[in-house]
Amino acid sequence: MDGSAILTDEKPRAALARRIVVAVPVLNEARAIEACLRSLLEGEDALANVALVVADGGSTDGTQEIVKRLAEEFPNISLIDNPGRLQSAGVNAVARTAGEGRDILVRCDAHADYPQGYVITVAEAMEKRGSDSLVVPMDAVGQGCFQAANAWIVDTPLGSGGSAHRGGTQSGYVDHGHHAAMRLDRFLSLGGYDESFSHNEDAEFDARLRKSGGTIWLDATIRIRYFPRDTIVGLWRQYSGYGRGRARNVLKNRERPRLRQMIPVLNIILLALSVLILPFTWLGLVWPSAYLTLLTGTSLVMPVLKKSLCGLWCGPVLGVMHTAWGLGFLRQVFHAYRNGDL
Repeated sequence: MDGSAILTDEKPRAALARRIVVAVPVLNEARAIEACLRSLLEGEDALANVALVVADGGSTDGTQEIVKRLAEEFPNISLIDNPGRLQSAGVNAVARTAGEGRDILVRCDAHADYPQGYVITVAEAMEKRGSDSLVVPMDAVGQGCFQAANAWIVDTPLGSGGSAHRGGTQSGYVDHGHHAAMRLDRFLSLGGYDESFSHNEDAEFDARLRKSGGTIWLDATIRIRYFPRDTIVGLWRQYSGYGRGRARNVLKNRERPRLRQMIPVLNIILLALSVLILPFTWLGLVWPSAYLTLLTGTSLVMPVLKKSLCGLWCGPVLGVMHTAWGLGFLRQVFHAYRNGDL
C-alpha cells in the first residue's frame, strides 16, 4: 500500500474522531487507570482529536493525580468530578457536557484493556451499521490464580449463562451487550442512564432503548480484554450488585427475565427448600449434593483444561457467582415487595 492510500484511510478516521467523546467513570482505580488511558489514546495520530473525559467519583488512592499527570502528555484528557460517585452518574455527566460537534458517546471502563484505535473503530462500526448502539464482546483475562480462575469461568455458560458479549464470536442484533458506542442524541433523549442503578445501568438503558424502537448491534470482531475481580470479597460484592440490578431492571421495565438469568435464583430456592425438608427426608440431600458435585467437578476439570493448578479456584468462584447473584436478586425483590413496588 502506498502513502497516499494510507492518508486516505486516516483522514476519515481523524474527522470521525472529532465527533467522539469518551466517558471513563472511575472510583479508586489507581492500579488500572494509566494502562487503560494509554491503551485508548496511543498508537494512532487521529486519537488526538478525541475528547476523553474521566469522571471521578471521589477517589482517595491517587487516581486523580495520575489522570492529571497523563493530561499533561495527552491534552485531550480532562478530569471532572462525579458527585454521584456511581458509574451511571459519571457517564451521564460526561454526556451532558459534551462539546459542540461531539455526537458519538463511547463508554470505557478502567478494568479493561483496549485494542489500538478502539474508540474510533467502534464509532466507525456503529456508523456503518446504522444502529443506535454498538456493543462488543469482553474476553476476560487474569494474572493471579484467583483472577485467572475468575476469567476462565466467567466466559463459560456456567459462569455467564451464555451471554453473547461474554466471549461470544457471532455478530448480530442483540437485546443487550457491553456498551461501547452510542449516538449521543439518542442517549440523552432517553434520559441517559438511571442514576439510581449502581449495577446493570447498561441493561436497564438497553431495555428503554429497545422499547423506543432503538437497535443494538454486537460486533464480535471488535474485542476488549477485561480484568475481573481478584478477591472473593470483590467478586461477591460485584455479583450481589449484578443480581440486585437485574431484579430492579425486571421490576422497573416489566421485562421477563431469561431462564439463564433465573438459574442462580432457582439454585438458592432449591438449596433453602432442601435445608427445610432435610430433617424429614433424605431427599433434602439431593440438590445440595448435585450442586456440590458440579462445583467439585469444575475444580477438577479446569486444572486439566487450562494446564494450571489455578483452575482449582474455579469451583469456589462459580459458587460465589451463583450465590451472590441469586441472593442479590431475591433481596431486591423482597425489598420491592416490602415497599409495595411489586
